[in-house]
Amino acid sequence: MLVLLAVGLAGAPAHAQDARIKQQLDAIGHDYEVDDDGDYRMVFETENGRSQLVFVISNVERYGSHQVREIWAPAYQAPGDDFPAVVANKLLEDSEENKLGAWVKQGDMAVYVVKIDAQASNDALDDAIEYAVKIADQMEIVLTDGDDEF
Repeated sequence: MLVLLAVGLAGAPAHAQDARIKQQLDAIGHDYEVDDDGDYRMVFETENGRSQLVFVISNVERYGSHQVREIWAPAYQAPGDDFPAVVANKLLEDSEENKLGAWVKQGDMAVYVVKIDAQASNDALDDAIEYAVKIADQMEIVLTDGDDEF
């Protein structure tokens, strides 16, 4: 499944990498691997022996004066290209409830994405990663009857 995930999430366009993120992750002390796109892949232990996969995207998106970094945490893989209506509705409802991030469709994957200022402090980055881990793992439990694929 992780091979499929790497292929599914790798479809995003490649941009220039931001070297600041490596320094921040090293300072925070998270273990990571750098994937082929230069993104930082981490696996966190969660409650009840579960784990959650998270990517800190290396490139920074810009809009006007904003510089935005994304943290991605997958939670669901659809059986086809489209999400079942009940899953899509659950993700939309959950996005409204969560104030730091939202669900996105990335190919056949539901990915929780937290967007933060690219110059956010180490503490803010760590909080965003922790939040993405928590929300994605909780949704994976709901959508997969407790499976732990990510």
